[in-house]
Amino acid sequence: MSAPDVRRTPQFREEDYPEQTVTVPAALAGTRLDKVLRELMPDQSRAYLRDLVEFGFVKVGARVENKARYLCKEGDVVSLRLVPRRVETGPPPPTFRVLHHDDSILVIAKPAGLPAHRNERELRGTVADYAQRDFGLLPTIQGAARPGIVHRLDKDTSGVMVLARTDAAAHELKRQFAARTVRKEYRAIVYGELPLDSYWIDKAIDRDPHRPSRMWVVDEGGRESETFVEVVQRARGFTHVRCAPKTGRTHQIRVHLASIGHSIVGDRVYRRLRGPLELPAGAPLVARQLLHAHRLEFDHPATGERIAFEADLPDDFRAFVEWMGAE
Repeated sequence: MSAPDVRRTPQFREEDYPEQTVTVPAALAGTRLDKVLRELMPDQSRAYLRDLVEFGFVKVGARVENKARYLCKEGDVVSLRLVPRRVETGPPPPTFRVLHHDDSILVIAKPAGLPAHRNERELRGTVADYAQRDFGLLPTIQGAARPGIVHRLDKDTSGVMVLARTDAAAHELKRQFAARTVRKEYRAIVYGELPLDSYWIDKAIDRDPHRPSRMWVVDEGGRESETFVEVVQRARGFTHVRCAPKTGRTHQIRVHLASIGHSIVGDRVYRRLRGPLELPAGAPLVARQLLHAHRLEFDHPATGERIAFEADLPDDFRAFVEWMGAE
């Protein structure tokens, strides 16, 4: 079983996780309990919900039901607590720096290590949590676990994010992202010195059927994905690149750079296709993928004015760039 029994964890307190209730509709009568929960709670993964069932955090009526294969009946009242898979110890994650805020939007510089929103692995301490703490309730058009979120950065990617503060702003920003009128510029440091000054990577991306948390380039099917890559600096067997993704697929830049044999330094998932991963002696410590969302440009959802924001390179990224340029 992938999740530990959190009931045996000293730091866990059941009262920290309020009971939630759903009612089984006629359309799901005769369906397995874990599948019913996945249909009614789409923000949670089926594996996580199955663990909750098996560890006794789900009731059907007044009875604890710990068999995921239980076939639900129409009108069954199912209650559960969304407890974490594990209780984390250590210091809380960092908060963010505010670049701009008004009645419609909040623009931040997200540090590496801070998740954008809650999911089955991140139960608190996210961008969305801190934003609501400091700026009040945010719109939930993306679901209750994603207040204010209209786009996202990976947990270990730093840089500019915009959040919506009203429903109207959320819908308008989502429209702009879907229409690809939002301009994004990322910076990355990759293994190897790219031979060309620029690249246009036009490769479709889909989920890896063997590892669903990963994406990969496919020859047929998948989703259209395009990234422009331009060299900023080459040195010491590494390249500092500027990336402008035209599309916004999951892990797109990481997958595209790895697909041309130049994965991002520190990326533990999308490793380079050839050659060693070790850093040379004297190189700065790298604890995450060196990918940074440097600039974001879009139309203000209330005024229509074209606006742009930049987030300075974080310390770990800057240290590596300075090491590359050292004599």
